[in-house]
Amino acid sequence: MKAILQRVLSASVTVEKEVVSSIGKGVLVFAAVAPGDTEKEAESLAAKVLKLKLWDDDTGGRWKKSVMDIGGEVLCVSQFTLLASTKKGNKPDFHGAMGGDEAKRLYEHFFNKVQQGYTNERVKNGVFQAMMEVALVNDGPVTLELSAGQKPIPTPTPKPAEPPSEK
Repeated sequence: MKAILQRVLSASVTVEKEVVSSIGKGVLVFAAVAPGDTEKEAESLAAKVLKLKLWDDDTGGRWKKSVMDIGGEVLCVSQFTLLASTKKGNKPDFHGAMGGDEAKRLYEHFFNKVQQGYTNERVKNGVFQAMMEVALVNDGPVTLELSAGQKPIPTPTPKPAEPPSEK
């Protein structure tokens, strides 16, 4: 799973001209599910979202408080485009994103784990697979990329050396 986390003063999601979720001070999380992701990755990412130290403490200590420490809110938004590949040509390739019901199930598992780790009233959601308008006032700005369960890049197995040919 991959996420972009933004520290915000406020954020909202609008679908078909209706605001479906909004938060005040806290974090906006854009999350995407990749093929091969599991509930374990979703749970790891949810815990990281809640525990990441993004705010200063009252004595000026930098990066000391999490969203829970400040009593902030969390807005989660599914965004498969985070996993796009733009290596070839000018059209994004979305094969790196999981699709369909399994993606929805894992995203909802992630969202539920964020809620369970904090409190339901302080964690809001966008609408999976909807065309959403996301508005935000970035605080800082602070924007971080998070990932859980990155697959190792396979390294080619070297071929055994061939014996020299006798001529």
